[in-house]
Amino acid sequence: MELTENLSMAAILGFGFVLGLKHAVEADHLAAVSTIVAERKSIIGSALIGGFWGVGHTLSLLVVGALVIFLKLQISESLEAKLEAIVGVMLVILGLNALRKLRSKSPIHLHTHEHEGHEHTHIHAHEEGKESESHHLARMTPRSVAIGMVHGLAGSAALMLLIVPTIDSSLTGLLYIAVFGLGSIGGMMLMSLIIGLPIHLTAGRFELLNKGMLLVAGLFSCALGLFIVYEKLL
Repeated sequence: MELTENLSMAAILGFGFVLGLKHAVEADHLAAVSTIVAERKSIIGSALIGGFWGVGHTLSLLVVGALVIFLKLQISESLEAKLEAIVGVMLVILGLNALRKLRSKSPIHLHTHEHEGHEHTHIHAHEEGKESESHHLARMTPRSVAIGMVHGLAGSAALMLLIVPTIDSSLTGLLYIAVFGLGSIGGMMLMSLIIGLPIHLTAGRFELLNKGMLLVAGLFSCALGLFIVYEKLL
């Protein structure tokens, strides 16, 4: 009997971890993190940004999950819709901020040179002053954690709370949330690494392409945010 219970608990926690990994690749999560990762030129820094997002996400889940498990609280559909709308507004703000930073970057312009009697024109962008990696990461960390916490309060709360109330043991329920959170941290670190890789490879060498990635991240975040707000409130 004890062996069966242990296997059942292991299956629940394993399912939670896999679900957390899958949850990390949802569009609104990737949109939010991509606007921050697009500012990074370090692969390690990109992965850490995703990890901090996952930490904030997990903290919110643990708090909400504990309230559901111990106080038997429920989240109404109207409240869930409002929380998701807040995520939409946040995505718009993040997208606009990315576009603002893109505009503040040194402009791309044409340079004309003459070599051995032949005139050449090419696209050029001056590299900006470099900021300390540790300082930049320290500034990004609170924002990434806060963004993760907002996501944790919104759509993921509904996803989690469909399963948590069905678990008999309070301890198992909290462990499930923690393991789900670990899965989301790992999944988001991996996705941030994947998003950050082309940015790292193009930084300083293919500045036009690098700026294009920031533009795409900003526009995608704005468009998705507006769609979420429209879908949930209108």
